[in-house]
Amino acid sequence: MDRKSRISSMVTTASMTDSTVDWEQKIKQSLTIHHQVLENAFHSLYSEVSSLAQIVQKLIFTLQSGHRVLVIGNGGSAAEAQHFASELVGRFKLERKPYAVIALTTDTSILTAIANDYGYQDVFMRQVYALGQPGDMLLVFSTSGESPNVLSAIHAAEHCQMQTVAITGTHTNQLAHLAQLTVGVAQEDVATIQEIHMVVTHLLCNLTEACLASQETPR
Repeated sequence: MDRKSRISSMVTTASMTDSTVDWEQKIKQSLTIHHQVLENAFHSLYSEVSSLAQIVQKLIFTLQSGHRVLVIGNGGSAAEAQHFASELVGRFKLERKPYAVIALTTDTSILTAIANDYGYQDVFMRQVYALGQPGDMLLVFSTSGESPNVLSAIHAAEHCQMQTVAITGTHTNQLAHLAQLTVGVAQEDVATIQEIHMVVTHLLCNLTEACLASQETPR
């Protein structure tokens, strides 16, 4: 059988298999379960309102006073770190000046050099030592709160006299105990935690941007 015939046979077989499954019903069931899980996760987030308010105040003061926010995370949390930075360096909803937020997850030369020469546990720590200044903030996204590289980065930030903020899963992890301020999502499912972290990102960016933009002198 030639390549074209094999592909045609595979497509036909897949179509026959798919036709036996009610995908619309499965999607409806998944959406119902997902809605319930997210509803519970949102409910738990209300208990974090005080911490969220303090983080917003610290973000505003940090950026307003000319300091920087360094953001880190692994995997999906790395994507969230970059998401957070992009909303404030670019814009979230308002036209305003850019804010000094740097995701330490983006420079592959730095990441691979440090990982190769020192170990993956140091990929953020050395960047924090290189860039962090007293009064700056380190913002950490981590669903587990146990990754060695984010824990070593927290210690480095403390040594640099930076503020430390963690957006994590439950509060029963090392990161939550080490950070000066923590927002925890009381869920076990990693995907759900990540989705709520995105909500937290948008909430923090929206409030920070609105406050800082309102204080800008019109051009």
